[in-house]
Amino acid sequence: MRSIRSFSRARTRERGFALISALVLSVLYFGLMELMLIDSQRALAEARRFRARVVASTLAESAAELAAEQLVNHGGAPVNEADAQGTLRGMVTYVAGPMGAENFTLTGVGTTGGITQATASVSIEGEISGTHIRIVYSQHQ
Repeated sequence: MRSIRSFSRARTRERGFALISALVLSVLYFGLMELMLIDSQRALAEARRFRARVVASTLAESAAELAAEQLVNHGGAPVNEADAQGTLRGMVTYVAGPMGAENFTLTGVGTTGGITQATASVSIEGEISGTHIRIVYSQHQ
């Protein structure tokens, strides 16, 4: 019976080693899962901010395009629209320029709706001479 007694775990010093190592590994595993969760939340917030900036920029450009329709009929009515993506405001202003030309400024502002909000603006300056339209400067913010 001596061989049976030598394999008995009751006499070894490593009684709780397996339990302690299992607990340590589980704590490390759950810590790693928590770090991955925190990183994914950060990435989601960053993606939301990026999407909001892109949508706001697109809305601002759309507002400037809708305001550009006013160049054809020389209207000055501002454009205000809203949809599921957000709101847009566009306006065209005219100033008398040199040698019979007429200077214009198209302004478009887009604001996103939803969880993360962002605002972007577009400003386009140019001149109209007869039926010729020339864009001199544009700025996107």
